[in-house]
Amino acid sequence: MSTDRAISAVAALDDGLRRGMFDFIRAARHPVTRDEAAAAVGISRKLAAFHLDKLVDAGLLRAHYEGVGRVGRAPKVYEPSDVDVQVSIPARQYDLLADILIDAVLSEDPRGSAEPIATERGREVGTAEREGERPGRLGTERALTMTCRLLARHGFEPLRDTPTTVRMRDCPFHPLASKARDLVCGINRAFLEGVIDGLEARTVEAVLAPGGAGGCCVELRPRPEE
Repeated sequence: MSTDRAISAVAALDDGLRRGMFDFIRAARHPVTRDEAAAAVGISRKLAAFHLDKLVDAGLLRAHYEGVGRVGRAPKVYEPSDVDVQVSIPARQYDLLADILIDAVLSEDPRGSAEPIATERGREVGTAEREGERPGRLGTERALTMTCRLLARHGFEPLRDTPTTVRMRDCPFHPLASKARDLVCGINRAFLEGVIDGLEARTVEAVLAPGGAGGCCVELRPRPEE
């Protein structure tokens, strides 16, 4: 779930009635009707329907009609969605780091495989972006523009210092990087190199360039000509 979407979901719960119905439905362990939800918080069925649909719009609940095909009108029921809602400002990517490290631990060479796995994860992200945008051949400045848009959605807060240099104002793995800097920064650089490769931004490279507290340890620069 994106940060904007997560904030909207949290905002939807900033209402006592919605929060009460949401908690009731999560605890029920079965699809709940509007009547049941209304009774749980002591409001009318019509008002409950309004609030329940707000929770569906926010992605916190999903709704469907139970017993479709039976005689009579099937009741609309609600149950929790399977999304995890996390809000962090600035954005963090702990789930990505955990996924990379778990796959590395399960390999024959945990330390040696972490960066290749991170590169592959980044390549998947970059490839998906390229397939969606279909930008054609990318020169350095256009490649960095496209990469900045992508990385901004992943919590890096890219800053274009010059037309051909990008540094990150935020590390999405901070503060975990302070506990194992070499490991986490290496994974970070490998992930970004994979993103670049997936975008087919062949004139750009990700290099280690440790910055200040909270800043990312990687910069994007033009790749030296061979």
